[in-house]
Amino acid sequence: MKSVLFFASLCLISFQTLAQTHILKGKVTEDEVPLEGVSVYAKETGAGTQTDAEGNYRLELEDGAYILIFSYGNQKSVQVNLYEDKTLNIDLSDAQEVLDEVFLSSLRVNAQSPITYSNLTNEEIEDRNLGQDIPILMNYMPNVVSTSDAGAGIGYTGIRVRGSDGTRVNVTINGVPYNDAESQGSFWVNLGDFASSVENMQLQRGVGTSTNGAGAFGASLNILTDGYQEEASAELANSIGSYNTRKHTLKFSTGLIDENWEFAGRVSQIKSDGYIDRAESDLKSYFLQGTFVDENTLVKALTFGGSERTYQAWYGIDAETLENDRTFNPAGIYEDENGVTRYYENQTDNYKQDHYQLLWNQEYNPNWSSNLALHYTYGRGYYEEYEEGAELAEFGLEPFEAGGETITNSDLVGTKWLDNHFYGTTFGLNYQESNLDLVLGGGWNKYIGDHFGEVIYTKFARNKRLNEPYYENTATKTDFNIYGKANFAVTDKLAAYADLQLRTVTYETEGILSDGSDFPVDDNLNFFNPKAGLTYQMNTGNQFYFSFARAHREPSRNDYENGDPEPEELNDFELGWRYNSPNVQVNSNLYYMDYQNQLVLTGGLDEVGAFIRENSGESYRLGLEIDATIRISDKINLRPNLSLSQNKNIDFVSTWNGEAMNFGNTEISYSPSIVAANLIGYYPFEGLELNLLSKYVGEQYMSNIETEASLLDSYFINDFNIQYSWKEAPLFKEVVFTGLVNNIFGVEYVSNGYYYTYDVPNPEFSSGQQTYDGAGYYPQATTNFLLGVTLKF
Repeated sequence: MKSVLFFASLCLISFQTLAQTHILKGKVTEDEVPLEGVSVYAKETGAGTQTDAEGNYRLELEDGAYILIFSYGNQKSVQVNLYEDKTLNIDLSDAQEVLDEVFLSSLRVNAQSPITYSNLTNEEIEDRNLGQDIPILMNYMPNVVSTSDAGAGIGYTGIRVRGSDGTRVNVTINGVPYNDAESQGSFWVNLGDFASSVENMQLQRGVGTSTNGAGAFGASLNILTDGYQEEASAELANSIGSYNTRKHTLKFSTGLIDENWEFAGRVSQIKSDGYIDRAESDLKSYFLQGTFVDENTLVKALTFGGSERTYQAWYGIDAETLENDRTFNPAGIYEDENGVTRYYENQTDNYKQDHYQLLWNQEYNPNWSSNLALHYTYGRGYYEEYEEGAELAEFGLEPFEAGGETITNSDLVGTKWLDNHFYGTTFGLNYQESNLDLVLGGGWNKYIGDHFGEVIYTKFARNKRLNEPYYENTATKTDFNIYGKANFAVTDKLAAYADLQLRTVTYETEGILSDGSDFPVDDNLNFFNPKAGLTYQMNTGNQFYFSFARAHREPSRNDYENGDPEPEELNDFELGWRYNSPNVQVNSNLYYMDYQNQLVLTGGLDEVGAFIRENSGESYRLGLEIDATIRISDKINLRPNLSLSQNKNIDFVSTWNGEAMNFGNTEISYSPSIVAANLIGYYPFEGLELNLLSKYVGEQYMSNIETEASLLDSYFINDFNIQYSWKEAPLFKEVVFTGLVNNIFGVEYVSNGYYYTYDVPNPEFSSGQQTYDGAGYYPQATTNFLLGVTLKF
């Protein structure tokens, strides 16, 4: 942290201001509600900014006439003559109603809501969008920790918010659930370069508002994809970097045809060798949409998806290997007939996923609007694995005679498949007037998944059952929810919020697992999730809020496979303060999350690298979060955030040395008590942006029993980001040059790992068993870079 402060001090001393300019400032609202994250820029120069949490913006421009663009999914243009300081307030309520304003009004919150949240705009995404996955782009948001199996942010990546892993983060894309219905995870590797088709994202920490899909136990991430464009455009983006990384993206938009129709799309490919040995990624993706829009109607037909082929990097390494050969990857290792160590070249994960959405948003009059979505997702894929000396019977293969000997074991190659369908509808009916917002919404979704495995090769090829399933099981999950929300003004300063949700989940399975055991599940769960809160606007600069939210969550498929899990319950209390002034904006909040039967990570992994969980009885998370935007001068901004927390299991019981033991109050696994980040932005002249990004993550345990072997050390890393926008480039509307140096000080750190225990016979213990433990680690890349050029037509 000292290095960051020193860097900031040098900036304050050294940076000089340019010529004096005039100040244009104001507030952007919709129906008198301030809008945060609105992009404001001058069309002639490209100089721009974004509105803060209170809807305020501030621009400095030279004398002249400008067309200002206010963009928030939709766009509004305003011509202004600027020859002195001026205040210009904008109301977007008379702009065309679009997806952001109608569809996500059911799920999103604004600065008047008693919900803890952060926004990530398209402009912020573009600053570092050079091929890394969405969890990596979110790494500097408050109380967020990102991880990467391959070590460099491409391939399998993950995110934790408030110590809760990605299966607890509810993700919706245009209001449609994205989390896998069974595992509850969000696999961004299936949507490579999806960030290039994102308009903006909102991360609600804690329970948040009622949403579609599995309940949020750490956060809700609401993603809005690209809005329509009024003018035709095209964009070619290419980037290269360390570990043979390269990304190629082509985007286009027809602009509005006959003022009502627009067609747009994107195709992308990302390849990388990864930081870890052989951790290659080959990601292909697409995004296509057709839009019809008029004064009161927006209809969108979208399809997006991708295919991924990644070499497995989820095995991790032990402490000794981490010290001596931190990029080693044991996946696919075997010995050939001559005793030479080799690696199976197709030890890969392969998956394709296609999404289809039909979105209809309708405004009936200034008070009433509705949204309806139909969706379908088709996913299919497998992972391939070399098994050395495998028992044939475990794979449904019969022993055979060879040279007078019965062969019961053989090297073989197996594949495990998943073929699934997910479809349904989400809806919302919205009513708005000056003092009241009402939403009635919900969704119905169904998932059908087939799981099966095949053996495609044996070293002694005498079996007739190759390429036939040796296990099969089918899962069906149905999810229905309906909710009502209300925001209403009690007085000029006090607003109240209420939110009631009913949700039902049915999960059924039949068949056998890969180990040959039966897997019968027939579970029907009903949840009632109430939420309420108050917001008090003390004055123009100070706002306070308090909220209570209850959430329930069903177990995942992995939970059912590894035990007899109970559904979870969470009571979330949030107390916050928002401060706003021309040069300083602060968001701070206290939270207390009280869990019953929380499914905490044990630190262990299953056979496909997914974390194993178990109910912990009573547990809680108590914390303080602070994030701020500080305008030091016209050219220097600071954006720090800090999270301090205590995360505890109460009277945690686990087995040790063959006996149940009460370990007392222990730290919840993967929950660092300190997470901090900072961005120092320097804008020396128009078009050039330099950012130093810093991240600190405190030490954390990978188990719930606080053993030394399960401790992950703290780490502090810094990235440097530079971007230059050439507005008057020959032949192009704009050329954007972007550079990113990750981990500029070359810190050797680990952001993720796993923990395991095993028992060995020992008569000295009353149980006759002694427990030993160990850990595996996923090392992250040292200093590496990415460089990109974007050509805009």
